[in-house]
Amino acid sequence: MDQKVEFLFLSQEEMIEAGVLDMYRCVEAMEKTFKLIGEEDYLMGGPSGNQHGLRLWFPKEPKGPRMPVDAPDRRFMALIGYLGGDFHVCGAKWYGSNTENPRKYGLPRSVLLVVLNDPETGAPLAIMDGTLISAVRTGAIVGLGAKYLTNATAEVAAIIGAGVINRTSLMALAVGMPNLKKVKVFNINYEKAVTFSKEMAEDLQLDVRPVETMEEAIRDADAVSAATSRQPPSYKTEWFKPGAFFGLSSETHLADDLWLHSRIVADNWPMHIHWREETLKAPEEIRKMPIHQRLHDLILEGRMKDEDIVELGHVIAGSTPGRENEEQRIILATGGMSLEDVAWGHTVYKQALAKGLGRQLKLWDKPYWY
Repeated sequence: MDQKVEFLFLSQEEMIEAGVLDMYRCVEAMEKTFKLIGEEDYLMGGPSGNQHGLRLWFPKEPKGPRMPVDAPDRRFMALIGYLGGDFHVCGAKWYGSNTENPRKYGLPRSVLLVVLNDPETGAPLAIMDGTLISAVRTGAIVGLGAKYLTNATAEVAAIIGAGVINRTSLMALAVGMPNLKKVKVFNINYEKAVTFSKEMAEDLQLDVRPVETMEEAIRDADAVSAATSRQPPSYKTEWFKPGAFFGLSSETHLADDLWLHSRIVADNWPMHIHWREETLKAPEEIRKMPIHQRLHDLILEGRMKDEDIVELGHVIAGSTPGRENEEQRIILATGGMSLEDVAWGHTVYKQALAKGLGRQLKLWDKPYWY
């Protein structure tokens, strides 16, 4: 019996060579993933199988001389999951995040690892850079949502926030919207919107242009992608045309009537319910929903019901309709899942193996105890 355990290590450069930036392939992998979610062939953390992850909460006042204090978006989190089907793999995303990283340390806001494990033995299969995995799969969900939830004639998109996530979201919208012709980009820093537009126009061969207001970006847009990292912006219902699709990858302030009179599709609503229940039990100083606070408030106030929320996995699996008519506004409310990281990580891992990329690292030749 061979008792040696080895795993593949993949650097970011090797991940790129293996195809981690291939958005067409990522949207395809996310489509398979959400079909499995719709068929309930998955597990995430906790007894419910739908826990998003476990977060380290820093106090406002440090208890030790070097303990970090609470700060906006300084996070350490572990997200775990099992995905069935052709994937049949367990995995985890582990990351630390600090909004000061780009300015203070010259690093991405979040630094991530993805670990894959054999679901039978528990032995590691791979450890890889997860920073690009996470960015690409986050954008891919917006494109996947657009594929199933925009009108067939959709050709204009709006980008709110010219950061990395909307870079990948626009890449994915170009996949999910075959008739996409025009993109309007708004960012608080207009010059950043100009740079983003120029780069994405060259990369995607599309008409991408900066605009000076959110309203100008959103009006007449068939699809809107919002991914902002600072103070959540506020949106007015009248900016959104009938039939618009709105992909939310970050916290926002939407008018109540936009929530109440749109079809809400979630990546995994049981996960969001778990978030809400966990938050309500938390100490008051950390009692804040990670995302989509007002949507949860409307449910707690009795103005909406959890049953009103549609599951993207059910739409893709064919058990629930997505868009019901051309005039319906649809909001895709996402929170991110370990399953997406595991699926895309596993796909790129397989491609790396086929290309002979990465380094095999030995855990042991023979276990000392077993």
